[in-house]
Amino acid sequence: MYTGLTADEIRITGHDGDEINAYFARPHGEGPFPGVAVIHHMPGWDEATTEIAHRFAAHGYLAIVPNLHFRDGPEASPDDAAAASRASGGVPDDRFLGDLSAAVAFLRSQKQSNKKVGVIGYCSGGRQAFLAACSLDIDAAVDCYGAFVVGKLPEGMPLKVTPILHLAENMRCPLLGLFGLDDQFPSPEQVDEIEAELKRLGKDHEFHRYEGAGHAFFNTARDAYRPEAAADGWKRIFDFYGRHLAS
Repeated sequence: MYTGLTADEIRITGHDGDEINAYFARPHGEGPFPGVAVIHHMPGWDEATTEIAHRFAAHGYLAIVPNLHFRDGPEASPDDAAAASRASGGVPDDRFLGDLSAAVAFLRSQKQSNKKVGVIGYCSGGRQAFLAACSLDIDAAVDCYGAFVVGKLPEGMPLKVTPILHLAENMRCPLLGLFGLDDQFPSPEQVDEIEAELKRLGKDHEFHRYEGAGHAFFNTARDAYRPEAAADGWKRIFDFYGRHLAS
């Protein structure tokens, strides 16, 4: 475990050549270190997400958090940018993939990098982590309660995302899924549907479900936080990345 780390706001060239900001945390030392691209939740590029980057850096990972809502409010607070993004239908999948590709390339370009990069996403970011696993050249993916991989959006929700389970046949890296049994988006039945399809396709995956936990059980700033589930989830994340990225 690396106790020394440095973190800065940086700029990367994302989808369509747009310059966006990102948060980059890295451990002190020569490495080589694996990389993790952290996909923020719908509330945006907030303190809870940058704390996740710090945690990965303290454990010996290069960690980057691209601001997927940058175009919705370059000077706005995370809350206001997230609200604007939500009102416009959310982050389009192609734009997300372009921005994440830039973040992954940035990690691999660092002289401390071992060239292996994983992604992890929470909430809407969980769906996007699943999408990345099916679309990009990455080495491992973690989906933390990603909604709308399957299923319809509730009536009145302004998001325009669509189900993406049909892309599972293209999945090109191992996937770890962490879900709460009290969640509605995704529901336990939807998680079962995703897992059944991955099994049918023979994809490398492992899913874990937590009793008494709902959506956002990792988030220490919310009432939904469940310490036991989160602690076990973090243990599984580092074990999973240790096998697929750090070895």
